[in-house]
Amino acid sequence: MIDYIKGQISELTPTCAVIETAGVGYFLNISLPTYTVLSGKTETKLFVYESIREDAHTLYGFVNQTERQLFLLLISVSGIGANTARMIMSSYSAQEIQEMIASGNASALSSIKGIGTKTAQRIIVDLKDKILKVVGGGTYMQNSLININSELKEEAVSALVMLGFVATAANKAVDKVMKEHPGLKVEQLIKQALKLL
Repeated sequence: MIDYIKGQISELTPTCAVIETAGVGYFLNISLPTYTVLSGKTETKLFVYESIREDAHTLYGFVNQTERQLFLLLISVSGIGANTARMIMSSYSAQEIQEMIASGNASALSSIKGIGTKTAQRIIVDLKDKILKVVGGGTYMQNSLININSELKEEAVSALVMLGFVATAANKAVDKVMKEHPGLKVEQLIKQALKLL
């Protein structure tokens, strides 16, 4: 089994990356948070999950082992395939997904495309105890994803300050929106924060 691939990023899209190492280009399926982390980089190290079936040999890449572990937990749930797991991981950060499962938030999970209420409940029933064990009650936070969130917050707050709002008020508004609506893009975040100011 391939544990990780380290090399030059020769191609990058929101759904896949081609990593070249020793003259071989490996095509890896990735999630949106992974794409965000890789954007602007020329080389990387991605942890790998290999899906080997009779008709296909597919590789999935993750920025760290925690993301890969979460992916493996998701595909262990009956009815969740690798593509559905990737869709879940593209909709929210790994930390947010862990918190949803740990807190039993089925409505947030079922808002993801392709996940119905029954599937969301099954994910929670099957994985709640495992997630709590892995993340110690949901307090474990991934550095790379924290960085993405803090960059997003900084961008939104500075845009609001440029629009004439006081920094402390902008900070509070952005924090509130990020807490209530995780996974928003910066433009959506600013629009929602404006409603609170």
